[in-house]
Formats: sequence, C-alpha cells, structure tokens
Amino acid sequence: MISTARVPADKPVRIAFSLDNASDDTPPEDAIPLVFPELDQQLQPLPPCHDSMESMQVFKQHCQIAEEYREVKKEIALLEERKKELIAKLDQAEKEKLDAAQLAREFEALTEENRTLKLAQSQCIEQLEKLRIQYQKRQGSS
Repeated sequence: MISTARVPADKPVRIAFSLDNASDDTPPEDAIPLVFPELDQQLQPLPPCHDSMESMQVFKQHCQIAEEYREVKKEIALLEERKKELIAKLDQAEKEKLDAAQLAREFEALTEENRTLKLAQSQCIEQLEKLRIQYQKRQGSS
C-alpha cells in the first residue's frame, strides 16, 4: 500500500526504495535515506510506485539528479563566497595602489619643495654673509 501523506517542506523526508521485485511493504534494512529539504516542492522526487520497475528507476534517477542539483547549488554558493572574497581583495589592492600613487605624488611635491627651500636657504646664507661684510666695512670706516 502506498500512502500519499503531505510532509511540511521544512521537515526532512526519509525515503527508502529497492529495485528488487519484492512485494513486501516493509522497507529493507539497507534502505537509502534521501533528504532534499532545500529543494522547492515542485523539484522534490515523488514517491515511486513500488510495483513498477520503471517507476522505481525514474525515482532513483530523480533522486540522483536532485543530489547533483544540491551539490551544484552548494558549489555555486562556495564560488559566490570566493567571488566576494576576491572582489574585496581586488578593491583593497586598488585602494592600496591609489594610496601608493598619492604617496608618490606627495613625495615628489615634498622633494621639490625641499629642493626649493634648500636653494632659498643657501641664497639667504649668501645674502647674510654679504650683509655682514657690508656691516663690518661700515663699522671699520666709521
């Protein structure tokens, strides 16, 4: 006898099947538990008709496809997470590159300012020496 009771989507479902022609209604000891709670209701494998070998095979194929689908979704989620990490690293690298370029420009500006200030300092020292010499000449002539 096949029961068609509805199970809430948030609860895991355990489905067992066998491909042998036994008409026994009790599931075998080595039944394969299948749980697909993350699948949409429309994608859930429908219970097979235990009297039909073809139904059992279709059910088994559907379960395999559902498992592959679950694995692919899991891989996609992992790849999306990795993508986020790589984007964050790329953003950080670009920020560091911009910071490095800004620092290089600031260094060039400060180097130029330093050169200009050193030139002005040397000119001031020369002018001070000239003024000292002139002052000493005035002191000596008076």
